[in-house]
Parts: sequence; C-alpha cells; structure tokens
Amino acid sequence: MSAPTTPARSRRARTLAVCAVPVVALLASVPFVPLPFAVAQPGSTVDVLGTHEGRQVIEIKGAQARRTTGQLRMTTIVVTGPRVDVDLGDVISGWTRTDRAVMPHDAVYPVGDSDEEVDAHNKAEMKKSQDAATDAALRYLHRSPDELKVGLSLADVGGPSAGLLFTLGIIDKVDGDGRGGDLTGGRTIAGTGTIDADGTVGQVGGVPLKTQAARRDGATVFLVPKAECSAAEANLPKGLRLVPVQKLQDAVTSLRALRSGDEDAVPTC
Repeated sequence: MSAPTTPARSRRARTLAVCAVPVVALLASVPFVPLPFAVAQPGSTVDVLGTHEGRQVIEIKGAQARRTTGQLRMTTIVVTGPRVDVDLGDVISGWTRTDRAVMPHDAVYPVGDSDEEVDAHNKAEMKKSQDAATDAALRYLHRSPDELKVGLSLADVGGPSAGLLFTLGIIDKVDGDGRGGDLTGGRTIAGTGTIDADGTVGQVGGVPLKTQAARRDGATVFLVPKAECSAAEANLPKGLRLVPVQKLQDAVTSLRALRSGDEDAVPTC
C-alpha cells in the first residue's frame, strides 16, 4: 500500500512540474535557435582561359593572345549569407556530410552583417587579387605594363583566392609553356591560392570543398598552397592529383613537367 501524499510532498511535486515546463520548452526550441556559424559547400568553377557570362575572363592587349587548349579552373565555395540563420540541425548536418563545412560566422564575415558590406569587401579583395596577378604575370614574362595590357573580368565572384589561376592564365595566353605549347598540356587543371606581386602563393581556406568542385567539373590536377596540403587531402575525390605550390614558378615548373610526361619531377602532397 502506498503512503498517503502529504501536503509538503504535493507542493514539491507541483513545483517540479511547473519548473519542468519551461525547461522542456527550452530544450524543444534548441534545434531552431540561430547559432553563430555559417555553412559552406562546393561552389562553381570558372575556366579563366575561356569566357564567363559572355565575356573573355582574360583579355590581352599589346601582344597576340595565344589560342589555348585545356582549361585552368578557379574554384569557389558557397556560404550561407551573413543574415541567414543557421540552427542546430544545419550544424549537425554540416558536421556529418563531406560536402559541407561549418565555419564560425565572424571568420567568414569579419566586415559586417549587411549584404552590401560583404559584397563591397569581396569585390575589393577580387580587385586586389587581379592587380597582384597581373603584376606577378608581367614580372614572370619580363614585360612592362606599358607594353602589355591585361584586362580581367569575372562577374559575381569575389575574394582573393583566384590569384594563382589568374596569373597562370595570363602566362598561358601570352607565352604558353615557353616552348610553343600550352601550359595546361590540354588537361583540365584546377586550383586555388592567393598571389603576391613577387609570385608568392598564399593560403585561402575551404580547400576540401574546392577539390570536390574541381573534380565535379572535370579537373584531374589541383594546384594547392603547400601549407594546405593536409586540408586538401581530407576527403580528396578519386582521380584528382594534388600538386603543392609555394611560388608561381613551382606551379609553372610542375605544369611543364606534367605536359612533358616527366611525372617524377612533379611534387605531391
């Protein structure tokens, strides 16, 4: 036989029941609470040797641009917008899928939360990247800005990570592999990396997602900043070869070696 309920025990039971209501409600709302993260996935790739939205990506004036074969594909990632709420379900999905990445919101959008601020920042970074790519290519080609004019056009793509591919594209359009052939050797080459005017290749982030975009769009070789080799090897798509680079010359030398079939001369991560 159960003991009779005393008034004190009854009050305690009611108190616990009342307290449990907001706790349960709070736990139920957790999956829908916005979290300070952004979720990224593989984005588009663009052949810098070709056209994008009806315009040549690279235009050469002051020299006859070479007719090229093969492709040099810059790679991108797509990230949830600065005002898009990311909840627990999005984060868990991003952690469990190989084609997603969860990043701190402030690391992705350090300049503000408005679309206008983010767009302006990305366009400014792309402009700096294009200027540095032109400077690096002209130095490599031993040409002055007075004798060779380069125009770069890539609508709706922002950020600095196309620098290396822009530079290689300019070189291929003007000089090829320096021996009468294409720098690509007819392959579809993809990659990422910032570029300084002196030819130094810098890190960019998002590499595991960019390798997936590259392989999806037909690339068999991926040029990656050497410091990001470990990141690039994570979930590396089958059939995609990683080639690490630290300097512009590293990339040119490796592409020449691939074109000539000298596989032993091409470094790997």
